[in-house]
Amino acid sequence: MINCIAIDDEPLALDLVEDFAAKVPFLLLEQSFSSALDALPLLNSGKIDLMFLDIQMPQITGLQFIKSLDHSPKVIFTTAYAQHAVEGFNVDAVDYLLKPFTFERFLKASNKAQQALTGEQQSVPPSEDYIFVKSGYDMVKVRFADIHYIEGLKDYVKIHTTQKTVIALLTMKSLETSLPTGFLRVHRSYIINFEHLESVGRRNLTVAKQDIPLGDMYREQFMAKLDRN
Repeated sequence: MINCIAIDDEPLALDLVEDFAAKVPFLLLEQSFSSALDALPLLNSGKIDLMFLDIQMPQITGLQFIKSLDHSPKVIFTTAYAQHAVEGFNVDAVDYLLKPFTFERFLKASNKAQQALTGEQQSVPPSEDYIFVKSGYDMVKVRFADIHYIEGLKDYVKIHTTQKTVIALLTMKSLETSLPTGFLRVHRSYIINFEHLESVGRRNLTVAKQDIPLGDMYREQFMAKLDRN
């Protein structure tokens, strides 16, 4: 889940962000504020991953507010003034929503934020035989020996184990670097545990009774490892 807040001096604009955020499964809107300064205590707690922030506000603009923070969460700017877009991206904003925006556009911006945050996430360093991964609100312990294979989705991975399937907010690339040498990527969307490899076909593998495609660009590396084993 992405913990977020919304800051806008217009009540109707806040209502819209609240309504849209409630429809996005991976967004948890912690609180809404009509003043950026009122949001400081929650931001300073370090619990917020993302801000939906209006630019044109009294007291302090959204751009001034971002520049005043020592450590800022990811930001999606919301404003009725298109001329602020360039300056918004200059402070490393994830996206820029021009009012009035649709839910489709809001979702696209939220997906970009999720991808940016996922790329920054670090798994807990593995011990000798297990790793912790974030699944929903929890950190779940997964033993390497129990993993059959890992399936990559757009923004998540499915870790198929002997006992269960764990859905984790990770990229294949970040997880791949945490795995021991018994694991190998055999397809853009699959990593297998060689200990559970049952058979090898021309274009597919069988792992724990599941057919796994063998990608052409991974074939040479796979065959080399198969020969070594």
